[in-house]
Amino acid sequence: MRKIDKIILHCSATKEGQHFTVEDIDRWHRDRGFAKIGYHHVIYLDGTVHNGRDESLIGAHCLGHNATSIGVCYIGGLDAKGNPKDTRTEAQAVALAGLVDDLKVRFPLAKVHGHNEFAAKACPCFDVKKEFR
Repeated sequence: MRKIDKIILHCSATKEGQHFTVEDIDRWHRDRGFAKIGYHHVIYLDGTVHNGRDESLIGAHCLGHNATSIGVCYIGGLDAKGNPKDTRTEAQAVALAGLVDDLKVRFPLAKVHGHNEFAAKACPCFDVKKEFR
């Protein structure tokens, strides 16, 4: 298994309330030249957690940090006008916290980060350091 030292949180940069799937993201990423979806896990609006790229494989979600990280994405992140916003449903917030707890148990050396810590982006559109210590 890969050495994991980061759990990097993302949003799909889609408008609030719009449903998208792992298959949609996989298509978007393939259209950009990726081999497959870059995230390891995706959280839908209803709080269900879906697998993307297998955790044993290097992700394609955060340039320069993919080899040693797990990428987690929630659907949303933009308001109706396309501006960055924490659009997580209550179910998504609960699911994200549970998934992060599970990942931290399995990868005890991993620290939780927002994508915006490594790129000039608003993603994941909430303060990860405040929520996940």
